[in-house]
Amino acid sequence: MRFSQVAGILSYTTVAFISIAPIQVEAATFQVKSGVTSIDRDHEDILRNIGLIFTDTNNTVTPIPSDYLVGLSIDSATNFTFSDEGGFTPLSGTIEHTGTITFNNQITVGNFSIGFAPGRTVENASGLVLRDTFSLNTILFDLSAPGSVAFDGQTLSLPDVQLFISPEFASILSNPDLTGLFAGTARIDAQVAAVPEPDSVLATLAAGAALLAARFYTQKIKCT
Repeated sequence: MRFSQVAGILSYTTVAFISIAPIQVEAATFQVKSGVTSIDRDHEDILRNIGLIFTDTNNTVTPIPSDYLVGLSIDSATNFTFSDEGGFTPLSGTIEHTGTITFNNQITVGNFSIGFAPGRTVENASGLVLRDTFSLNTILFDLSAPGSVAFDGQTLSLPDVQLFISPEFASILSNPDLTGLFAGTARIDAQVAAVPEPDSVLATLAAGAALLAARFYTQKIKCT
């Protein structure tokens, strides 16, 4: 058997291996890439009752749904990952946003970051927090777990996330009794992408390299 025939068999076998590789059925990892976090209109009324009045927004987007108060665009700096095990299991990273909100023509907060903060003691909170990174650089709200999850492998929707005033924000407002006060709900609508498992990436690269090598040697034998 000539080398060109061996190379041909190797090439065919590699292609067959790639085409019949078993589909992974275990839980996969995904990363949030873009989207919108929206705040409902009840948030405005609740904060108004404690003296915080919305007076301006900047660099915000249309909320989802459109009758919500304000939408905040999910920024490309986001590196939040989650597993589809159990529907939705947060793993690591943060969801970064652009856009600011001004209260009473005096306090401007925004460019919010959603992530984990260990050791939170606010009742009904999930450990996820919403942090202002524009001016106060502190946690404003503790977040509950979402009321439900809709996920199809490409888009993720987390509605009915409750907001609770954080101890840090209550201290800034000079009223510690506000800690844990329900301050409305938010929802996250995001586009996501699967994060390749390291083993599968290496296997794909190895298979691709074998295929290219087989083709190279086939062409080399033909030329000689």
